[in-house]
Amino acid sequence: MASLQRTAAPLRRVLTSRASAAATKMTTTTTTRGLATVPSSSDVTQDKPKRKTYFKDTTVASLDDFIGGGGGKAAKGSDAPSQSAAYELRTAQVGPEGKKRTITRLPEWLKTPIPAGNENFKKIKADLRGLKLHTVCEEARCPNISECWGGSDKSAATATIMLMGDTCTRGCRFCSVKTSRAPPPLDPHEPEHTAEALARWGLGYVVLTSVDRDDLADGGARHFAETIRKIKQKKPTLLVEALTGDFLGDLDMVKIVAESGLDVYAHNVETVEALTPYVRDRRATFRQSLKVLKHVKDVRGQDGIITKTSIMLGLGEQEHEVMDALTELRKAGVDVVTFGQYMRPTKRHLKVEKYVTPDEFEMWRQRALDMGFLYVASGPLVRSSYKAGEAFIENVLRKRAGDKAAISAQSSLDQAVAMDGRTGP
Repeated sequence: MASLQRTAAPLRRVLTSRASAAATKMTTTTTTRGLATVPSSSDVTQDKPKRKTYFKDTTVASLDDFIGGGGGKAAKGSDAPSQSAAYELRTAQVGPEGKKRTITRLPEWLKTPIPAGNENFKKIKADLRGLKLHTVCEEARCPNISECWGGSDKSAATATIMLMGDTCTRGCRFCSVKTSRAPPPLDPHEPEHTAEALARWGLGYVVLTSVDRDDLADGGARHFAETIRKIKQKKPTLLVEALTGDFLGDLDMVKIVAESGLDVYAHNVETVEALTPYVRDRRATFRQSLKVLKHVKDVRGQDGIITKTSIMLGLGEQEHEVMDALTELRKAGVDVVTFGQYMRPTKRHLKVEKYVTPDEFEMWRQRALDMGFLYVASGPLVRSSYKAGEAFIENVLRKRAGDKAAISAQSSLDQAVAMDGRTGP
């Protein structure tokens, strides 16, 4: 009997709740209308605020517009996202409640894989640490480090060696390299160690760069030149690009490096002339950089060496200012120019004024080529030492060397024929 009562208890509770609900419904006054009636203003409910979402209603109409036949953007016949919508920057709210702030998300075309899982990446890093060498790839936080260091084999990788330590005497507002008025002294064994490491890797093309050392009498020019000579002694076929500073405008120091046996002389103007005082250290000027690049051509000749420079976009430069900069670079005989997106390393550095789209980079590439530059690398992630550009320059240099060898061989053959004609019957 007790078990029967326990079984019937839930049924009684359900019946009781239904009865009370029916009684409440009968006592409540309800308003009914037919399908053809017009709703009164009191019946129209207020629109509820939409939940925040990462996606934007720029190409797809809302469900309400679809049901009501409204004029949503999707109803206008656009099935695919427009170009402006694809390049639209997205924002997000971050931070705790009451202290939220709006940030701009990094565009999709600037996102790169995390450089952690590749074995070649680890091997190159271990070699560098073992020989106490530094790279600008790490010090300047280059976004291409996983691509350049993580090739299919170590010989296909590219690393930009940074000479004369990891501490710079200048403080450019875009650069994350450490700064100090009195950096540590130069390592006298660095030229030998650098040459040994590069010969061990078996590369075909290498980029050397350095911090600015205004604390040294020669700005480190002789140290730079000695490193290049050591590399050429150990591996004469290795093509060497040197990305140097301006040596405070001392053209004699520029000449020392230019005559050391390198194949490509690079010096970056970084930005347009109008922004140079705000972007670069006060000791660096746009005109001084032009003089450095021009003097290299004066020392080695127009076809004796390739000169190269780089411009960052997204710092607030105007279109006519970039065109003026390219015009001045061509007057100085510069052969190669690269364009890349400025990326803010830390909050202490200059803000990004604009994320330049890939289409705009392509536009600048075409314009520079039309102006007569030998090669132009232009893209959001392109940096001054970018391996795609290095492959092209390597081919140009080897072709020039082959042409010179062919001309020399033809000249020797002509001389031999002339001598044979003189001594013949």
